[in-house]
Amino acid sequence: MRRALALAEAGRYGASPNPMVGALVLDSHGDVVGEGAHRRCGGPHAEVEALTVAGAKAYGGTLVVTLEPCVHYGRTPPCVDAILAAAVQRVVIGCRDPNPAVAGRGVKALRDAGLEVLEGVEADACRRLNYRFFHYMEKGLPYVTLKMALSLDGKLAARGGRSRWITSEASRREGYALREEYDALVVGVGTVLADDPRLVRHLGLNPNPHLRRVILDSHLRTPTDCTLLRHEPADVVLFCTERADPTRRRALESTGATVVEVGGDERGRCDLHQVVKWLAGRGISSLLVEGGGETHWSFLKEGLAQRVHAFVAPLLLGGKEAIPAVGGVGFASPQEAVQLRFEEVRRLDGDLVLIAEVYRV
Repeated sequence: MRRALALAEAGRYGASPNPMVGALVLDSHGDVVGEGAHRRCGGPHAEVEALTVAGAKAYGGTLVVTLEPCVHYGRTPPCVDAILAAAVQRVVIGCRDPNPAVAGRGVKALRDAGLEVLEGVEADACRRLNYRFFHYMEKGLPYVTLKMALSLDGKLAARGGRSRWITSEASRREGYALREEYDALVVGVGTVLADDPRLVRHLGLNPNPHLRRVILDSHLRTPTDCTLLRHEPADVVLFCTERADPTRRRALESTGATVVEVGGDERGRCDLHQVVKWLAGRGISSLLVEGGGETHWSFLKEGLAQRVHAFVAPLLLGGKEAIPAVGGVGFASPQEAVQLRFEEVRRLDGDLVLIAEVYRV
């Protein structure tokens, strides 16, 4: 199963919104005769790839797979059918699939067909592998990570808004790689106006070059000639409120972008609960929020963030006018603050990389 987990990593940049899955086939003597992974959404599933490699050697053998095999038609035929056709005798499963279309049905179909099924091998590791997928299936909402590049005193940008470059080239490259794991990027309109970013996948890690780019823009201040709208505007979604100028909406829609009106919160900003629900309904299972500080605050305040991925540079920018990593009005006491649990702390070319899970809001 540990080998299957390692194989599953081949899908880190291409499987979403499907889960990462690894599989291997042992022949009747216990020798590995086939390995596979689900590498990209729409491509062969791990079980099918491993069984194809094994061929006739799979007969009477064992299939080891990190996630319960599917039993429904999706983008590909059911894996259970391929397993039965291969005539393996035993299936070892890491954990069950939380997808309601599967959720135990795959296990039942295999057992009903007379196969021996062993569940729960390295179950925790198999579940951790797909934490974003499990969240999406169980909550019905995208998994949200806040990505920050900041100084040691918690600033995203210096006085006047200058932010290039706070962190090292190695940190920036890891941040770009992180983009390729997620279904969509989210920024506030302030970031668009200040930095005019493109927000693309450009390292070539993900076989799907298209990335849904989301702008939170309650009054539709996004310029129609901004970089985002000059490159693949069909991948851009702007969220606004009823206060937005209809003329601005028509102008932005004429670029090919999608404009979605949602309710407003008490500050007149886009209702993030409606935003994430709309995205979830379009198959977006994970969001990487790249700020700025007001956007980070909004996601934290609304309890919609699950993780913080921070690149911290050995700089002290100082100043009340420097832009903080988390803006807003702030919490009244440490007891009211968002509670984090550090999962990883490491050095990267002089910077610190801090990864923490949100465990209490």
